[in-house]
Amino acid sequence: MKDLLGLRPTAPTISQYIVSLAEAAKASESIAPDIKSYSDAVYFNYYSLGTSLVFVPNDGYKPKTGLKLGELQQDKLLLDSIDIYNVPKSETKNADKTKSSRSVLSFTAFPTFPISLPITANLKDKDGKPVERPSQLDVTLETSGKDFVGAFGEPDRKGGGAGPSSGSINIWCEWSKDGLMVEFGGVQAKGPQAWDTGKDAVWKVITLFRPGTKRD
Repeated sequence: MKDLLGLRPTAPTISQYIVSLAEAAKASESIAPDIKSYSDAVYFNYYSLGTSLVFVPNDGYKPKTGLKLGELQQDKLLLDSIDIYNVPKSETKNADKTKSSRSVLSFTAFPTFPISLPITANLKDKDGKPVERPSQLDVTLETSGKDFVGAFGEPDRKGGGAGPSSGSINIWCEWSKDGLMVEFGGVQAKGPQAWDTGKDAVWKVITLFRPGTKRD
């Protein structure tokens, strides 16, 4: 998937990627994206395919808020990151209990597994010693925090696990050298004790971006 980064929305390989996901999901409805445009980013959301493509404007282009697909200057947009969604079972159960609408869980789970995430080789620790890591991690719907840390090592950045209502922000980890950010879901990923139990939390959103760039 990372070979799609840097491409324009009209690139044939991006179209082929979306079609392949639609086939895997056996999507019967239109696979046209829901567009969310802002001056610094444009989101192509494919809710039924469990993915979102985030494009950034270049060449001085600043999209207006609320544009439709046909109103975008697609030749001035480049793919900056790819979001892949999961729906942890605990969150689905909680939504059922509260009779939440489908809008709460707007993205379905990504349709193709496992997701093979490449792991950057030849990394060194703070003492300059080589770090031994596997060549990739094959992610399933049940891959947890400890699985990611076991494969990628300690994250370069992390956060969450705090906020109002006894901690409403999910924990997240970022491995900038691998171009990977992961948000975790379920009860283990929230609250004051989230970092104690987070190793068992299942991933909720995987964001792929160009290695070496920091996410906001």
